[in-house]
Amino acid sequence: MKITPSSFNKFLLFKLPSAFFTGVRLKSLSDTKAIVRVKHRWISQNPFNSLYFGVQAMAAEIASGVLVIKKISESNKRISMLVTKQTASFTKKGRGYVSFTCDDGALIDKVIENAVETGEGQTIILKSQGLNEKGEQVSIFEFEWSLKVKE
Repeated sequence: MKITPSSFNKFLLFKLPSAFFTGVRLKSLSDTKAIVRVKHRWISQNPFNSLYFGVQAMAAEIASGVLVIKKISESNKRISMLVTKQTASFTKKGRGYVSFTCDDGALIDKVIENAVETGEGQTIILKSQGLNEKGEQVSIFEFEWSLKVKE
């Protein structure tokens, strides 16, 4: 199955409604990069009139996770995926649109190859950087993903 922004955003509606209703949307997806965008608005705000950190975390995780899903789908292997660790730094208030970019697609290819060859679980750390409309960093997330070929 080919993953497109349209099909993935429909998936969000039915499988991750909290992300969908807060406005998290996949904007683009390639072999190497995913961009997810969210807008600061009433439903996605914190008491300090900026983008709530939980909404940022959803968008950032989806930016890395959709790349993993795409690569697993293309491998034609049954591989499980799970976030095992997450860290974040917040450097600026998120206002307006914030775009989260993960460009670690090439790293994922290597980890999947290794998982298939060895049959052992593998971990990978993927970065997702959030930038506002001016190109200023709002936050940066690192997600440790565990990948394992299913028996």
